[in-house]
Amino acid sequence: MRMSSSDAAATGRAVAPALSRAPLADQAAELLLSRIRAGEWELGAKLPGETTLAPQLGVGRSTVREAIRQLAGRGVLASRQGAGVFVTALDAREDWDTVLARAGIVSVIEARAAIETEAAALAAQRRTPADLRAIRRALEQRAERRAEIPDHVDADTAFHRAIVAAAHNPILLELFDGFTPRVRQAMIDMLRIRVSFGSDADHDVHAELADAVAGRDPDRAASLSRNHLNSLQEGLA
Repeated sequence: MRMSSSDAAATGRAVAPALSRAPLADQAAELLLSRIRAGEWELGAKLPGETTLAPQLGVGRSTVREAIRQLAGRGVLASRQGAGVFVTALDAREDWDTVLARAGIVSVIEARAAIETEAAALAAQRRTPADLRAIRRALEQRAERRAEIPDHVDADTAFHRAIVAAAHNPILLELFDGFTPRVRQAMIDMLRIRVSFGSDADHDVHAELADAVAGRDPDRAASLSRNHLNSLQEGLA
C-alpha cells in the first residue's frame, strides 16, 4: 500500500506522494475489514492499538484513525471512550441501492409484506380522523390513476404510505420511505409482466383495507394487506 507524505513522516518511510489521505484510508479500511472477515478478530473482540495497527497496515496512525472511523460508520467497529476499538459486526452493511439492485421482485414483495402487514394492523389500532382523511383521499386518487402503469404505481404507493403513516411508528415509516422509492421500477416491471393491472377487483381490495383500518379491525387489516401482497407474488409464478 502506498502512503501519503504525512504518513511517511509518521512511520519514517519514504514513499511517492501521489495518493491523497482519503483513498489511502479507504485502502486501510478494506484491509482491516478483510482481516475481520477472515476471522482474525471475533465479534466483540478489541482491536490492537493504533501503534500496532499502523506498521501492520503500512500507514501512519492518522490514517488508521480514519480507517476506523469509516468502519465505525459502516457498523463494523465501535470506539469506546477509554476502552479502545471493538468489533461490532463481522462484515460491513451494504447500502440500500446495492442491496435492492441485486434483489429480485419476489424479495421486494416479501419485504413489502413484512413492513406493510404490521403497519396495517397498527394503523387499525392507532389511526386518527386526519389519518382516515389522508387514506380516503389517497384511495380516491388511486382509483383515478389506472390508465398508465407508472402513474398507477405512484398512486398505489401513496395509498400504502398513508396506511403506514397511520400506524404512527416512525421506524416503519422510515423503512417504507427508504424502501419504496428505490423499488418503484421493480413494481412497474412487475405490472408489465402481469399485463393487466388496476382492475376493479384489485381496487376493491384496497377499499376493504381502508375500511378495516377505519373500523379498527387490526386482524382483518393485516390479513388483507398480507393476502394482497401474496397475490402479487403468486401472479409471477
